[in-house]
Amino acid sequence: MVFVTGDCHSDFGKFSSKNFPKQKKMTKDDYVIICGDFGGVWYPEVSEYHNKEEYWLDWLEKKSYTTLFVDGNHENFERLYQFSEQEWNGGQVHKLRPSVLHLMRGEMFLLNGKKFFTFGGASSHDIGDGIIIMDKEGKWKQIEKQYKRAGKNNYRVKDLTWWDRELPTKSELEHGWRNLEKNNYQADYIISHCCPRKIELNLLQKEHSLSERNYPPDILTEYFNQIAEKVSFQKWFFGHYHDDMQLSENYMLVYKQIIKIVS
Repeated sequence: MVFVTGDCHSDFGKFSSKNFPKQKKMTKDDYVIICGDFGGVWYPEVSEYHNKEEYWLDWLEKKSYTTLFVDGNHENFERLYQFSEQEWNGGQVHKLRPSVLHLMRGEMFLLNGKKFFTFGGASSHDIGDGIIIMDKEGKWKQIEKQYKRAGKNNYRVKDLTWWDRELPTKSELEHGWRNLEKNNYQADYIISHCCPRKIELNLLQKEHSLSERNYPPDILTEYFNQIAEKVSFQKWFFGHYHDDMQLSENYMLVYKQIIKIVS
């Protein structure tokens, strides 16, 4: 079985036995895929929260199933990319635990006989007031005080709460195209964090609480537009926009729901 769900942001309560009872009949050959903003390795290792993160990763490892995720924009990419990289089910992963795996960008995986193309990342929409750059000594608190005095609260700190790796490199984009070409531009499912720009515009029209100003087009949403036009697929699942919504026959936004997509 394969299930898919949306953003966690370090909160894994929806995977409790009470909230997700179907896990009682699952094995490590069954999968739950998180569509970005996993948040399981968010804080620096020297942080007081590090032991808490270790606890939750171990908690997920003890689950009957295997936990998979693509990266979102709210990930500590410096820590995430320090984990062991290896080949798994046809693609490259970062191994956080034996059965807690980061599905890397532009990879094609074979899960229960189905092809999954994965590509994480997204633009942060909560940085309207800017990004604070640390000085050479890593100090930034004084700048933060200046921001707050000026009423600026919509910001993040580079390499502490925001990383420029949230958007893909040219080589990652090219790598994705190469893997799609190898598979004759066919996949059963596509898993991402954000979505094609044309779908994003449709979502923004439906959800008036979201603003186009906060979700401008970027290199990744335009890249996904190209994939949507060229690749044959059954369903595209994505997170990022914090809602559960079927946007068309082929596109589904997931957040709180845990949806079974492969029996």
